[in-house]
Amino acid sequence: MTYRLVLCTVPDREVGERIASALVERRLAACVNLVAGVTSFYGWQGRVEREEELQLLIKTSAARYPELERTIVELHPYELPEVVAVPLSEGLPGYLAWIDQNTGTPS
Repeated sequence: MTYRLVLCTVPDREVGERIASALVERRLAACVNLVAGVTSFYGWQGRVEREEELQLLIKTSAARYPELERTIVELHPYELPEVVAVPLSEGLPGYLAWIDQNTGTPS
């Protein structure tokens, strides 16, 4: 089984909680951490932007990633949300099994 840590910024706590809850309720993620205090600098439409955001740290299985991505895009208010999946090559075996159990994927 392979796993992903998915990064996604959101504009505020309300949006972050709505997306996090939907991902966990739909068993697309085992856990979502909502981290406050993120300042993002990025280029957008020819300008450098600066925004105060929150970061979602989403733990999921590789098998659930495509549906997770679609769900974030569906629920996110940004025209182009950050959805970046980082492969997890190792982890505590019990924790990885817990991801499997909570995303509906077989061990």
